This record gives sequence, C-alpha cells and structure tokens, in this order.
Amino acid sequence: MSFGYLVVEVRRVLRSTRFLIFSVVFPVLLFLLYVGIFANGDQAVVGVLMVNMTAFGALSATLFAGGRLAVERSVGWQRQLRLTPLTGAGYLAAKGVTAMLLALPAVVLVPLLGAVAEGVSLDGAGWLRVTVGIWLAVIPFALIGLLIGQLGTPDSIQPIMSLTMMAMSLLGGIFIPVDTMPSWLLDVAQILPSYWLGQVGRGAVTTDLSVNLGKAVLVLAVWTAAVGIGVVRRYRRDSARV
Repeated sequence: MSFGYLVVEVRRVLRSTRFLIFSVVFPVLLFLLYVGIFANGDQAVVGVLMVNMTAFGALSATLFAGGRLAVERSVGWQRQLRLTPLTGAGYLAAKGVTAMLLALPAVVLVPLLGAVAEGVSLDGAGWLRVTVGIWLAVIPFALIGLLIGQLGTPDSIQPIMSLTMMAMSLLGGIFIPVDTMPSWLLDVAQILPSYWLGQVGRGAVTTDLSVNLGKAVLVLAVWTAAVGIGVVRRYRRDSARV
C-alpha cells in the first residue's frame, strides 16, 4: 500500500461535508437527544445509548468511504491507476484503511461525551471494548462499503448506501434497542453484522441480552472474510475488462 496515496485519500474525504455530518456531528447529537428522551437518569440506558451511537457513527463512516469507488469506476480513475505502480491490493487497502480512519471520530467523541457529560463509568477493559473493540468491529462494514462501491453507479450509490445504513441500523438493534425487539425481529437482527457490532460494546455496559464477546468476534470475522472475498473478486472482474 502506498502511504502517499493513503494520505491523498484521507485528505479528499476530510474535505467532505457529508463526512463531518455523518461521522462527527450526527452521532454526537443523536446520543445527546436519545439520552434526554429515553434515559431518565438510568445510567444503564445511557451506557447502551452510548454504545449504539458509537456503533452507528463508525458504521456510517466506513460505509460512506466506499461510495467513492463508484465514481472512480465511472470516470475511469481505476483504469488509470492500474497503469501506475500502485497495485490493486494497494488500492483496495488504502480505501479500507481510509474507511477505518474515518470511523475514529465516532469511537472517540461519543464515549468521551458519555464519560464527561453523562457520567458513564466503566473499567479499563470496558472502555477498550466500547472504543477499540467497536472500531475494529467495523472492518466488515468498511468492506461492505467497498463492495457496494464496486457494484453501484454514481446515480445509484447514494440511495443504496443510505438504504444499507438504515437497514443495518434499524434491524441490527442500533436504532431499535434489542431489549424492545419481538423475538422474531431479534432473530432477524442476529443475521446482520450490525447486531454483532453492537454486541461488542454492549457487553461492557450491561449483561442484559448480551452475548459472549468471542462469539461476536467470530461472527464478524466470518462476515469480514465473506465480504472481503466478494470485494477482491469484483475488483478482479473489473480489471479483466480493461
């Protein structure tokens, strides 16, 4: 992977207003709003909301990062890059690392706000799960964003990304708390990686409807491998057309 190309990618995204809204402003505002509406001073609820909004901010940021691939494919930028020393693996790696870097504001700011402004108190292991754990758990979402970018067009990418983000957030127990889900919807939620993303942090703030951390990591690893294979195969198929 070219470090110089990675720097260019990060700078391009940081100039985007959508990045600032979905990765920085939106999760923070939603966390404060939901705490004001639903928490009623219950620190367990505050903790769950903190985890969910951290997960939402990281998820939306990583998905958003993959959207540029559709534009780059349509204007021939990927074909041009294939004529440079930058390899296909280096190109995809730079996109993936950029997506992960974009998730950092959410996994830092929302927990920081939870601790400073809302009084959430966790031990060291708990804070690691809520921050580093959730950050690493969005790797499959970075790959999902890349796959959508490889499949979509400039006209279709925005609605596809928005639909994917909302479906993952709503059905995966991030916007609809798993505590309130009927049993059938909870079964649906467990199919999605967003459910397991939330479970990585949830176990740090409550034992209610939490699953074993190892199980969550295993499921997310399977999603990562499956989607990663899809990204590579699609990129190779596009490359073969040149």
